[in-house]
Amino acid sequence: MNRSASQDGLYIGLMSGTSADGIDAVLIEVQQNRIQTQAQCSIDYSADEKRQLREAAIADALAVDEILALDRFIARRSVAVVQQLLAQQQLAATDIVAVGSHGHTLRHLTTPEVKTWQIGDPAWIAEHTGICCVADFRRRDVAAGGQGAPLVPAFHQQVFASADQPCMVLNIGGIANLTVLADSRTIGFDCGPGNALMDEYCQVYLQQGYDANGQLASQGNACEDLLERWLQHPYFSQLPPKSTGRELFTLKRLHDDMARLNPADSLATLSEFTARSIARAVQDYGHAAGELLVCGGGAFNGDLMQRLSRVLPAHQLGTTASRGIHPQWVEAAAFGWLASRTLMNLSGNLATVTGARGERILGAIYPA
Repeated sequence: MNRSASQDGLYIGLMSGTSADGIDAVLIEVQQNRIQTQAQCSIDYSADEKRQLREAAIADALAVDEILALDRFIARRSVAVVQQLLAQQQLAATDIVAVGSHGHTLRHLTTPEVKTWQIGDPAWIAEHTGICCVADFRRRDVAAGGQGAPLVPAFHQQVFASADQPCMVLNIGGIANLTVLADSRTIGFDCGPGNALMDEYCQVYLQQGYDANGQLASQGNACEDLLERWLQHPYFSQLPPKSTGRELFTLKRLHDDMARLNPADSLATLSEFTARSIARAVQDYGHAAGELLVCGGGAFNGDLMQRLSRVLPAHQLGTTASRGIHPQWVEAAAFGWLASRTLMNLSGNLATVTGARGERILGAIYPA
């Protein structure tokens, strides 16, 4: 390690999300458990790389050689984005306490038992950045009876909780998750699809990465009979704690439904599906009113944000930028913070969120 495990300082958090659009690195400073975000950079995946990651996430089976290649690919991109951030900020590896790497989720299964796997070889990251790497955050929570996800609500509680008014944080990545901040008992869970279905539709049917700002979706009409049927999915009736992944919400399951709609109506229906499933989660478990802070890629989808405003009229919809953290930085910053918790021998999970038997120190440490 570059310095004492008990010492505050600079950390880099890494996130490659279920949207499979690229890898984010965020530089944070931790001082007496206060967090300040300082800088960010990203490396986008190519169209072919996105396709490979998307197909791996929903494949029924994968060859061992393919898994090994993807594991090394994510590790190499992790090293590249760390080095890019260091150069951008004119920092040396020795200036950083640790890298906290979420990795890229290959599988997240919750039935019949929880199994989760994030790729992106942390030993490779430590060796080739010269910085201690903390990774594999989910599996200790799973070993303690939890679902291993979502983990970011602990970070949301740390940086966004306020006694002034009720507050919730909504992360819209490939999968959407909601954190309900409360004095007595913070809860959080995966709501269902975020950007994943919309992005997959664009990639499969339109040969483009995503629907920028929801422009095409805004021109379409949502199909009410499909929405009514989709919202009967048993996942939405499950009680928290709960989490999900791309395996449960894939375009393949909706292929026949999509074939009857034009592209604008298809995207409008998928966008409305995301908005209404989030609204159901808020109405069932969230505050009746107050702030709803949005982060993740969905915060930049104007059509989706308008739909959320319409289905949640009692809430003050905004982004985490109003609380000082750019919406695109939140998840990666969370894993930098979780790395600091690990090195300081402090718990990183919230048992009320994941369902674990109690708080646990998360992650494995790979010294430089």
